[in-house]
Amino acid sequence: MYSYNLFRSTKLDGLVCAVPEERSVPPFVVEPNWRFGGRVHGQDAPLGFDRKAAMEGVRFNGFYLFASFQKDQPSQ
Repeated sequence: MYSYNLFRSTKLDGLVCAVPEERSVPPFVVEPNWRFGGRVHGQDAPLGFDRKAAMEGVRFNGFYLFASFQKDQPSQ
Protein backbone atom coordinates (compact mmCIF):
# COMPACT_ATOMS: atom_id res chain seq x y z
CA MET A 1 0.00 0.00 0.00
CA TYR A 2 1.34 3.41 -0.99
CA SER A 3 1.70 6.51 1.14
CA TYR A 4 0.88 9.54 -0.98
CA ASN A 5 1.94 13.18 -0.98
CA LEU A 6 -0.99 15.41 -1.91
CA PHE A 7 -0.69 18.55 -4.00
CA ARG A 8 -3.76 20.79 -4.19
CA SER A 9 -4.60 23.07 -7.09
CA THR A 10 -4.73 26.72 -6.00
CA LYS A 11 -7.64 27.27 -8.39
CA LEU A 12 -11.26 26.71 -7.40
CA ASP A 13 -11.41 23.47 -9.43
CA GLY A 14 -10.80 21.26 -6.38
CA LEU A 15 -8.18 19.13 -8.14
CA VAL A 16 -5.68 17.18 -6.09
CA CYS A 17 -2.66 15.31 -7.41
CA ALA A 18 -1.65 12.32 -5.28
CA VAL A 19 1.91 11.09 -5.80
CA PRO A 20 3.36 8.03 -4.05
CA GLU A 21 6.18 9.11 -1.72
CA GLU A 22 8.71 7.03 -3.64
CA ARG A 23 7.79 8.62 -7.02
CA SER A 24 8.82 11.93 -8.56
CA VAL A 25 6.36 14.78 -8.57
CA PRO A 26 5.02 15.35 -12.11
CA PRO A 27 6.49 18.41 -13.89
CA PHE A 28 3.10 20.18 -14.14
CA VAL A 29 2.83 20.38 -10.33
CA VAL A 30 4.55 23.73 -9.74
CA GLU A 31 3.87 26.86 -7.74
CA PRO A 32 1.88 29.06 -7.90
CA ASN A 33 -0.73 26.70 -9.40
CA TRP A 34 -0.21 23.89 -6.87
CA ARG A 35 0.65 23.70 -3.17
CA PHE A 36 1.57 20.83 -0.88
CA GLY A 37 -1.57 19.57 0.85
CA GLY A 38 -0.30 16.88 3.22
CA ARG A 39 0.10 13.12 3.16
CA VAL A 40 -2.21 10.13 2.96
CA HIS A 41 -1.22 6.93 4.72
CA GLY A 42 -3.40 4.00 5.68
CA GLN A 43 -7.08 4.81 5.95
CA ASP A 44 -6.82 8.60 6.49
CA ALA A 45 -7.80 9.66 2.95
CA PRO A 46 -9.70 12.83 2.03
CA LEU A 47 -13.23 12.65 0.67
CA GLY A 48 -13.01 11.93 -3.06
CA PHE A 49 -9.84 9.81 -2.83
CA ASP A 50 -10.35 6.30 -4.23
CA ARG A 51 -7.51 3.89 -3.40
CA LYS A 52 -8.27 1.47 -6.24
CA ALA A 53 -8.39 4.31 -8.78
CA ALA A 54 -5.19 5.73 -7.26
CA MET A 55 -3.36 2.44 -7.77
CA GLU A 56 -4.46 2.33 -11.43
CA GLY A 57 -3.57 5.99 -12.00
CA VAL A 58 -0.11 5.47 -10.53
CA ARG A 59 0.37 2.33 -12.58
CA PHE A 60 -0.27 4.18 -15.85
CA ASN A 61 0.75 7.78 -15.08
CA GLY A 62 2.88 7.77 -11.94
CA PHE A 63 0.29 9.93 -10.14
CA TYR A 64 -3.46 10.11 -9.42
CA LEU A 65 -5.66 13.16 -10.05
CA PHE A 66 -8.97 13.43 -8.24
CA ALA A 67 -11.57 16.02 -7.26
CA SER A 68 -11.53 16.88 -3.59
CA PHE A 69 -14.77 17.58 -1.78
CA GLN A 70 -13.14 19.61 1.01
CA LYS A 71 -14.88 22.80 2.01
CA ASP A 72 -11.76 24.93 2.54
CA GLN A 73 -11.03 27.47 -0.19
CA PRO A 74 -7.58 27.40 -1.80
CA SER A 75 -5.51 30.55 -1.64
CA GLN A 76 -5.36 32.59 -4.84
